[in-house]
Amino acid sequence: MKSKAWLSLGANIGDPAAQLTEAVERLDANAGVSVTARSAIIATKAWGNTDQPDFANMAIAVDTDLKPLDLLSICLGIELMMGRVREVVWGPRLIDIDIIAYDRLVLKSPKLTLPHPHAHSRDFVLDPLREIAPTVADWLIETANDTR
Repeated sequence: MKSKAWLSLGANIGDPAAQLTEAVERLDANAGVSVTARSAIIATKAWGNTDQPDFANMAIAVDTDLKPLDLLSICLGIELMMGRVREVVWGPRLIDIDIIAYDRLVLKSPKLTLPHPHAHSRDFVLDPLREIAPTVADWLIETANDTR
């Protein structure tokens, strides 16, 4: 049975728009993932570590037969294949792919927390997500309020 997941993608070095497009294509080319919707790419200021170039951000919806941790593995593998190096927390990046929500699953594990623990407070996640899945964006905010 297929599940629905929503991902947030961002980049701010190299050619961010091209890298976002490549990441979406790589995800869609995976046998266990089918991209069903994509938002427009928006420009946003850096968050956390603000002394860096602006980001290009977008959201996508996917149908998947992968379990959440397997989907995470695919996302991390694509980041690695595209040259992502994790040197600085919230630092510049060629590509970042985060699972924001997977169905309406609430999960806390050492490798993955769902829904994404900070998505509800980041407009660079919520704005593109509202474009393709407004009820999911609302659910992220409601879920965050319920767990405080």
